[in-house]
Amino acid sequence: MAALRGEVPIGAVVVKDGAIIAAAGNRTREFNDPTAHAEVLAIRAACRRANSERLPNHDLYVTLEPCPICAGTISAARIARLYYGAADPKSGGTLHGARVFSHPQCHHIPEIYDGINAAESEALLKSFFASKR
Repeated sequence: MAALRGEVPIGAVVVKDGAIIAAAGNRTREFNDPTAHAEVLAIRAACRRANSERLPNHDLYVTLEPCPICAGTISAARIARLYYGAADPKSGGTLHGARVFSHPQCHHIPEIYDGINAAESEALLKSFFASKR
């Protein structure tokens, strides 16, 4: 859906006890907001639904390795588990790049599961960017 809006096709869902609590796609261009990443928007919606700034026992699934902004938000929200598809060696913030969770200042580190449907996620992203070139 994000790609149909002209956004980088990244989607995120927050799950608790097997149920989707919130879902979002990138909306940085639509909202003219550099923080309107799929993860941030999904976490904001889940926090509103939980009536809390923290989401313990919640999982986050996302298409691409979260960037440093999103990794910081994941930590602040106390997300229990992070699952993502494609790695992002260029702009990632979890297992690549800034590695936000490995800093001593990081107050919470989720369990991380990478490579979930990685080939499909990579194909989606590559196709999107190929259509822009």
